[in-house]
Order: sequence, then structure tokens, then C-alpha cells
Amino acid sequence: MRVHLEAEAVLGIIKQVEQAEWTWVSSDAVVYEISKTPNEDRKERLWSLESGASERIELTEAIYLEAEKLQQLGFNALDALHLSCARTAEVDVFLSTDDKLLKKARQHIDAIKLHAVNPLAWLQEVI
Repeated sequence: MRVHLEAEAVLGIIKQVEQAEWTWVSSDAVVYEISKTPNEDRKERLWSLESGASERIELTEAIYLEAEKLQQLGFNALDALHLSCARTAEVDVFLSTDDKLLKKARQHIDAIKLHAVNPLAWLQEVI
């Protein structure tokens, strides 16, 4: 049930992006993650979704350096890159369905300086 509700929340968010109500920032870290998706049908759907992003952040030396600092807090390398890209883009919210990532982000809110939240919970905040 939870996965279904989260998926519906993500679809609602994407609809708002398509209507230019909200901005979706993607990154080269997302592109990398999609490229590693083993299931070709899923990968094709993810590429289609990612192509709807309003903006894409390119990985830079500064992003990698910041990600290294986040790894020292216990974030894995890819999560640290996602967070560092989000900080570089100065997003209002970082959305993820990864409970482990969100828990760690809450523990280190002062260090990451991002509002990291589950898409379903965030929609409940803003609607």
C-alpha cells in the first residue's frame, strides 16, 4: 500500500512539473543511476521521466568535494552526490523514498542544510 501511495504522490508531483507549477531538478548522478538500471523496460520509463526535468545539474569538482564530506557523515557515495547536487541547485526540497537516506538526512540536517522528505509526506505538507 505504501509503495502505491508514494507512486501516486510522485505522479502528482510530475504533473505539477509538467504544468510548470513546480521545478524538478535532476542531475548527472540521476543519469548515472538510471544508466545502471538492469531492467530495460524500467530503464526506458526512467529515461522518459528524467527527460521531463526542468534542469539538470552537472557534476563538478566542488560537488565531488562536498559529496566526500557527506560520505564522512555516513552517506553512501551516490546518496552523497545526490545531496550535493541538490545543495548546488539550492532546491527547496529533496525528495526520496529511501528511508535510510531520509533518516540519515534528518540526523545531519545542520550539515546538509536541505529539507529532505518522502514525496508523500511532502505533498501532505504543501497541499
